[in-house]
Formats: sequence, C-alpha cells, structure tokens
Amino acid sequence: MTIKCLIIDDEPSSQNILKHFINDVDFLDLITICNSALDAMETLKSHTGIDLLFLDINMPKISGLTFYKSLQHKPYVIFTTAYPQYAIDGFEVNAVDYLLKPFSFDRFFTAVNKVFDLKNNARKTTTDPDFIMIKSNKTLHKIVLNDLLFVEAFGDYVKLHRKEDCILTNSTFTKLLESLPSEKFIRTHKSYAINIDSINSVVGNKVNIDSKSVPIGQTYKSAFLERLDKNN
Repeated sequence: MTIKCLIIDDEPSSQNILKHFINDVDFLDLITICNSALDAMETLKSHTGIDLLFLDINMPKISGLTFYKSLQHKPYVIFTTAYPQYAIDGFEVNAVDYLLKPFSFDRFFTAVNKVFDLKNNARKTTTDPDFIMIKSNKTLHKIVLNDLLFVEAFGDYVKLHRKEDCILTNSTFTKLLESLPSEKFIRTHKSYAINIDSINSVVGNKVNIDSKSVPIGQTYKSAFLERLDKNN
C-alpha cells in the first residue's frame, strides 16, 4: 500500500528534513512540496488521491489550521510546528499526529505508521470512528461514541450527555452534529440528537434514555419514527 503525501511548509530546512525522512519510508510517496497554503490549494485541485499532508501550522497569509479546516475533502494530516501551544487546536480537527520541531526520525516514523494503520483499516471497513475529540475548559476529551447518550444545544454551547457525566463544549449544535455518524445519531428536536442504541423506550413525545427523557419535536417525529422502524 502506498500513501501519497504533500509537504506544506514555508521553511526550506523543514522541507528538506521531511523530504529526507519520507524518502526513507517505503510506503510514502512524496508528490510535491508546497511553500504555502495557497500553493497547496492549487496542488490539491490538480492531484487527486492525496492521502496525507505534512502541514506546518504557522505560515504566512493563511495558517495551516485555517487551510485544513477549509478543505471539503480532508486527507489525513500530521501537523508540524515549532509552537507547542497549537497542539490542542491540531487535535481538534482530528489530526493523526502533531510533530514538534525539531523531531527525530523515530518520532516521524511513529506518526506515519498511524496513518498506515488508519488507511489499512479503512480499506477493511467503512464504519465511522468510534470516538471524537472535544475541547472543554481548555482540556481535550476523548468521547467514545458508544458512551454518548445524547447531545443538547445549550445557547452558544453543546452539552454531551454520557451515563456518568455531562461535558460542555463551546460549539454550534450543527457543527457538533456533523462530527457524529448519522448511522448512529438522529435528531429528535431542534435542540437534541440521540444515540439510537441508547434508547430505552419511546412514550408519546419523549424518548427515555437511561434515567433521562429527551423531547421529540413535531418537525422531527415522522423521520425519527421511520428510522426506528428501519432499525427494528
């Protein structure tokens, strides 16, 4: 299996180190080196099948993080930067890894092996990831989807309800829903979406989950009940 990759970095010394490391890994195929996010945008338009980006975060005009968030079809990404304060931001967009410059070949190889495993597993299954990463109070939390009962819009925040606790994150409800697999989560109300596997019972216009009740809005009721029928 070959992993096609791009280097996106404005520092020649960093480009050279990455190029050297990539050449030493049999399964990596370096397509080209881009000096900026703008160069990378053009490259991605003309080259299909790019699997992995080695992406510097601190670059002129457009940061690597802003660039990656703007992509509609996101390759795997390993962020490379000299600034450790960007680490949480990097993992918020589900980066495979975060390499702090200067990094060794051993550390580099560990990161690219994660990509190899992810791509290899993706070829074997089409299931969604079994967790998401959520930031709350400057802490990054790993949320296992099987443990997530339902999510609730709460002003400028979203509450993620688990059996044992509730995590509050600064996000729009729509954005949070986009990170959840639609096969597992369904909206029941303008402010609620539930994990179908967590349903205990449906009574009237309420879904009982664990010890809690979640409302079913009229706008969503028909689609929700139809979905339940399909799952039975």
